[in-house]
Amino acid sequence: MRLPNLNGVRAFECAARHLNFRLASEELNLTQGAVAQQVRKLETSLGRKLFVRKPRGLELTEKGAAYFSEIHAALSRIDQATARLAPENRSVVLSVPPSFASMWLMPRLAEFEALYPDIELQVIASEGLSDFDADGVDLVVRQASPPFAPTLKSVQLAPLNLVAVASPAYLQTAPPAETLEDFRAHRLLENSHRHWRQWLGSDEEAGKAARVTRFNQTALAIAAARAGRGVAIAPKALIEPDIESGELVVVWRDEAEPEIGFHAVGLARPGRSAKDRDLLAEWLCGQFGKVWG
Repeated sequence: MRLPNLNGVRAFECAARHLNFRLASEELNLTQGAVAQQVRKLETSLGRKLFVRKPRGLELTEKGAAYFSEIHAALSRIDQATARLAPENRSVVLSVPPSFASMWLMPRLAEFEALYPDIELQVIASEGLSDFDADGVDLVVRQASPPFAPTLKSVQLAPLNLVAVASPAYLQTAPPAETLEDFRAHRLLENSHRHWRQWLGSDEEAGKAARVTRFNQTALAIAAARAGRGVAIAPKALIEPDIESGELVVVWRDEAEPEIGFHAVGLARPGRSAKDRDLLAEWLCGQFGKVWG
C-alpha cells in the first residue's frame, strides 16, 4: 500500500489531539475547511472513517484511535530527530506603534537581548490593525480599550494618562498657565490624535486661536518640546525618563480616568513561536509590573 499524503496525516494527528478542526486549523495556520478536506482525503485513501463528526466536535472511531496512537508516536519521533539535527530557529515578530518603538522600546531592547540572546526579535513599527496569520505577527502593542475578541489574549500595560510637558528653558520665558484656557497663549505641539484640539475645543468656541504645530508621531512632538519649541502632549508611560531627569516638566495632566491604554495583545492559542512569544510577552509585561498569565 502506498504511503498516505503526509499533509493529511499531519492534519489528522492535530485534529485528533484537539478533537476539533478549528483548534487544529489554528495550530497548523490553515483554514478550518482546509484541515477538514485533508482529513477527508486521508480517510478516502485509507478506505476508513477516522472520525465521527458531531455538532460540538469530533470523536475518533475505533480504527481512528488506533491509527492516531501510531501516527502521533511516529510524528513525535520525526520532530525529535529533526530538532537534534537542525539548529533551532527562534524568532518572534513584535508590532508596536512607531513612537512606542522609538521612545519606550528601543532604550530597553538591550535588556531583552541579554536575557534571550538566542531569540531573533523583529520589530515592526505600525499603528494599523494586524492580522496575526497573514502578517506573520506574534505579539502587538496597541492603544486600545477592552473588550477584545475571545480568540485574543491581552494585558493592559499602562493607561493612556496624557500629560502636557515642556522644557525648563521654554517655561522660563513662557506666559503662566493656571488654567487649560491659558495654554492658548502658548506654542502647542501635538501628534495626529489632536489632543490639544480635544482639550481646548474649537477656536470659534474660545474666540482665540491657539498656535498648534502638528506632527505625525508623538516622538517628533516630544523632540520639539525638548528643544524648547512649545508644550507637547504625550502618554506619561512614554516620557517618564524625561520627567524624572528634569528634561521635561509636567505643566498639565488629564485627570479623567482613561478608558484607553497600551495593551499587549496576541492570539490566545498561537500556532507558531508560542514559547518564545510568551517569553517576550512576559518580559514586556514585567517592565510595567504586569503579568502575562
